Amino acid sequence: MNRIAVCFCVLLFSNVAFAQISTPPQQEITSTAPTEVANFQKIEDAWSNAVNMRDQYALELVLSPLFVNVSATGEITTRNQQVAEMISSDDKTPHLDQRVVTVRMMGDIAVVNGTYTYHHKVGSAQVDEKGVFTHVFERVRGNWLCVNSQRTMLPEEAKAKTKKQSGSDLPFHLPLFSKGDKKDQQ
Repeated sequence: MNRIAVCFCVLLFSNVAFAQISTPPQQEITSTAPTEVANFQKIEDAWSNAVNMRDQYALELVLSPLFVNVSATGEITTRNQQVAEMISSDDKTPHLDQRVVTVRMMGDIAVVNGTYTYHHKVGSAQVDEKGVFTHVFERVRGNWLCVNSQRTMLPEEAKAKTKKQSGSDLPFHLPLFSKGDKKDQQ
């Protein structure tokens, strides 16, 4: 009887140990070191320079053929549409500046967050669009290609508005109780 119990225990514990060894470890999401931020800043700089110089080939080296872009205005475009827009645009003065803030690595996927400033024309006016971005990169044959971009425009700074004076001592105007209404009723 003891032999059967010992064999059962050995068999049970060996299966548990084997299951622990054969289970693949969970992929760890890590916040990267400054070296990764610097590496992805170089990629973002190449992207910005491609837009600034209107360089189709340089832009295609950064964007994946599977690239999807969601602009700050909600417009969804592909890599081919981005390249075509850059080439055919009447605006010859666009300038993009992107700054990487964080990079999170998940194996062959990297999520890059940062800030951007995009100087361009809207109609006949020059506009400085400031915002934040999230770019998802995939490592393909040793190179990082952006597969997804999401931009969010930051609200413009509140401009100082001149406050209209009501002539009332109360913080808000109640017609029955304000001094101004008493003068009108007399």
